[in-house]
Amino acid sequence: MYDILAYLFENCQQAELADDRERVVRKLAAAGFEDSDISEALHWLAGVLSAPRGAPRALPNARTSFRAFAPRELAKLDAECRGFLITLEQSGMLTPETRELVLERSLAASGAALSLNQLKLIVLMVLWNQQTPTSQLLAEDLFSAAHTRLPN
Repeated sequence: MYDILAYLFENCQQAELADDRERVVRKLAAAGFEDSDISEALHWLAGVLSAPRGAPRALPNARTSFRAFAPRELAKLDAECRGFLITLEQSGMLTPETRELVLERSLAASGAALSLNQLKLIVLMVLWNQQTPTSQLLAEDLFSAAHTRLPN
């Protein structure tokens, strides 16, 4: 699934993902991805694409509040992943709303636990869909994680 997400980020436009699913499926099949992996990735991506853009609800600011992780989140995200999310939020790259979307999509991802590179790809896909401006350094770091071989 993660290889497909990286491929989509690199080779597809956001409008194409939202409006022309059949073309995307054909493009992925032509690139050599398995039908079951394509289906899983597009199902996961539909959750990102259907997320509201902007701030649908106001959440407490990270500087004035503390976000405790639920047991399912602790099981899915190790200390390194949670620290990465906290760092992104404290640096202003993630808002409380985008953090929650990243957490929700992390829980929806396959597998018992996520690696840091898998989480970085999820963050990249969420920020990309939300059309969040990112610094060149962060985008390169997140995207370089997408280019490393990720387990499906």
